[in-house]
Amino acid sequence: MSLINFNIAQWRAWAPGLESVDDWQAWSRHPVVLQGSDAAPDVSFLPAMQRRRLGRLARMAFSVAWPLADGRQDLPLVYISRHGETPRTFDILSDLASDQPLSPTQFSLSVHNAIIGLWSIMRGETSEMTALAAAGDGLEHGMLEAAALLAEGAPAVLLVITEEQPPEAYSTWIDDVPFPYALGLLITAGTDWQLSLNSPSEALSKTCWPHALNLLPTLLGQQTTCQHAWKNRVWTWQRNL
Repeated sequence: MSLINFNIAQWRAWAPGLESVDDWQAWSRHPVVLQGSDAAPDVSFLPAMQRRRLGRLARMAFSVAWPLADGRQDLPLVYISRHGETPRTFDILSDLASDQPLSPTQFSLSVHNAIIGLWSIMRGETSEMTALAAAGDGLEHGMLEAAALLAEGAPAVLLVITEEQPPEAYSTWIDDVPFPYALGLLITAGTDWQLSLNSPSEALSKTCWPHALNLLPTLLGQQTTCQHAWKNRVWTWQRNL
């Protein structure tokens, strides 16, 4: 077993129709797969010229991360997305297939670390930033990265995981994003939380909503543990109340 300790000082989450703590309290007690929606979070705190460049994936990331970073300087960021800007990538591939000229802006914003680049520019933030494209347990790998930054002396680390609902053409290959979502965690040093890794002794059932959102009942105090199995790894989040 490997084990890390930390505190979650604050958190924010967004999905279509779900934003407030009360919204997430209700959803986590009776979780359902949300219907497809073009809804996007409010990022009116950004200047209009900057907002225009942001796709929904970036808007989701900014909407949960910006309030957590408020008033904090030199805040490292760990950004996690398994699939990234799939709508932009699909548009670029569609243009290629039809021999259309490619948009440099579309390409520059489609790369995996574009969002942390925009974050750095818009906030004037020069702290260490990492973009991860892990598989089904990307949240936990991001948490390990955050713990390493804390161990190196960072007073806090901002961890953001977000996924955009992919175009229908990808449905055969991408089955783990039933609806778009974002979760932001402000991580600090402490012992309120533990994350441990074990090998599975028995199969754990798979839910039909994103794993990162399975953490919400624990964040909301409805339960004290959350387990997540991926391949030969079982991660256990333990909250010490």
